[in-house]
Amino acid sequence: MTTATSLAGSKKAFASSVLEGLEKHPKQLSSKYFYDKKGDRLFQEIMHMPEYYLTNCEYEIFDHQRQAILQHIGSEEAFEVIELGAGDGLKTKVLLRHFVEENVNFQYRPVDISSSVLEQLSQSLSTELPKLEVAPLHGEYFQVLEKLKNIGGHQKKVIFFLGANIGNLTKPQSRQFLSQLNNLLNPGDMLLLGIDLKKDPATILAAYNDPAGITAAFNLNLLERINNELGGQFHLDQFKHWETYDPITGETKSYIVSKQSQDVPIEALATSIHFDAWEAIEVELSQKYSIEEVHQLAKSANFEVVHDFFDTRHYFVDSLWVKGR
Repeated sequence: MTTATSLAGSKKAFASSVLEGLEKHPKQLSSKYFYDKKGDRLFQEIMHMPEYYLTNCEYEIFDHQRQAILQHIGSEEAFEVIELGAGDGLKTKVLLRHFVEENVNFQYRPVDISSSVLEQLSQSLSTELPKLEVAPLHGEYFQVLEKLKNIGGHQKKVIFFLGANIGNLTKPQSRQFLSQLNNLLNPGDMLLLGIDLKKDPATILAAYNDPAGITAAFNLNLLERINNELGGQFHLDQFKHWETYDPITGETKSYIVSKQSQDVPIEALATSIHFDAWEAIEVELSQKYSIEEVHQLAKSANFEVVHDFFDTRHYFVDSLWVKGR
């Protein structure tokens, strides 16, 4: 029987996830494993691509509406900004800098699965915003959500979940995630949620299947990570990246497709994985919403919508919610 029990720690979890996913029908790998050092670098490149509108849209919202966001959050009492999936903080720094300049009494707790990203973010913030109190937390969202119970006592919490990260979950998973988050918050705590909106399908597809091939390299790097960390023998030229978008459901899905029938040994799993010709691995979901669906999502998770902040093209929304008293 194939096992991953001989491995330790995070590598064991990675191996177990890979084994479980590649033995499924259809095959599936979690997008959270995109983010090794190379994956981090490639994603930074993606965020700066002209086709990847999401970064620019959210940056525009924060840059043009930072004072309105602060006014709706409220600066009369101290609060903690807890950002899930902080990344490099490019957009968040716009708000953090404004909060500091306005002498707001707050602490920033970035959360990310990538320790290297957290280290880089902490270092850059110490240089750019030396007066800001930063307390990074390394881990997965759901693990960190449990820790929120003991963070900051009764101090107001403002959760940032930006960059359309909620779109990596299915709609039922999103409701479950947000309901769980709501249960861990106190009345008056808030959530600033970045959500990508439905729009021209061609615009969406270009963002996830750019002509330069950066997105393809980012997805295929997942196989390279299996090679490097688990002794896999994936030949990347025998696989291709494929992207789809369904304008009815709003689901954008990324796949890695085998170009031929092949068996791929993975040493750490003590097995080989068989691929039929043109068999696909689902590696990422990027869910898009209408604004009506955003409000329904808030209601389903027992939040109240405070205000919606849109970019000028209405491609993207940062929706501010509050847990009712």
